[in-house]
Amino acid sequence: MKEKKTKQVKAPLPDADAMPERETLCNGTPVFLTQSHRFGQDALLLAHFCRVRSKESVCDLGCGCGVIALHWHDRGHRGPCLAVELLPEAAALARRAAGEAGAEHITVECRDLRDAAALRPYAQTRSLVACNPPYFTGGPLSPNPARATARHALFCTIEDVCAAAFLLLRDGGRLCVCQRPERLTDLLCAMRAARIEPKRLQFVAARGGKAPWLVLAEGQKNRAAGLRVLPTLITARADGTPSRKMQEIYGQAPQGARP
Repeated sequence: MKEKKTKQVKAPLPDADAMPERETLCNGTPVFLTQSHRFGQDALLLAHFCRVRSKESVCDLGCGCGVIALHWHDRGHRGPCLAVELLPEAAALARRAAGEAGAEHITVECRDLRDAAALRPYAQTRSLVACNPPYFTGGPLSPNPARATARHALFCTIEDVCAAAFLLLRDGGRLCVCQRPERLTDLLCAMRAARIEPKRLQFVAARGGKAPWLVLAEGQKNRAAGLRVLPTLITARADGTPSRKMQEIYGQAPQGARP
């Protein structure tokens, strides 16, 4: 008598977002990522551009997985750090990484940065606010809702960022933002309209002689006009390897390394 063949049922594939990947920054600080919540080179460039001092009170608006606040911690920042994120899954990743790093000075709040009442307890307490905002106002949306929220201005405009920063910043405090060069006019106009005067600007290009793909801008609350444009930051050498500046940002630049 022939044995009956049992039908094999394949186990469902695990949800990629339920199993975070772990990356480690140069001084050992963990960052947790999923398919929906990741970070790019622009976040690290912005974190470096901010020039955070070790004990100042700071905030990262729309922190995602928390990489900017975690990068600051990795480089020695120990002052109060507020990380605000709209999406609960991303906020949970940032909170987990801060907990594993022993970064008790990082407070992760799952809030909408447009909600002034939610931010009011922190009003006028920050010396620095950073934001890596959604870049796009049009074009096709990602089918992944988290990526669509991160890339397109569905729930957060440049004007929203500037309004939140003005509420959070002390007089003279700094707002640092990265944006695509084609939206630079929108960014500078929004800053000035919110009484955050543009003070420092830097373009980022992949190679020398190439058009920039990113711009970094810093404004100060209630300060007089006067904008300083820094030399363009080049991210790679002609052979495609990271430039010395990028190695420094990644924490890999050895003494005497070539530019």
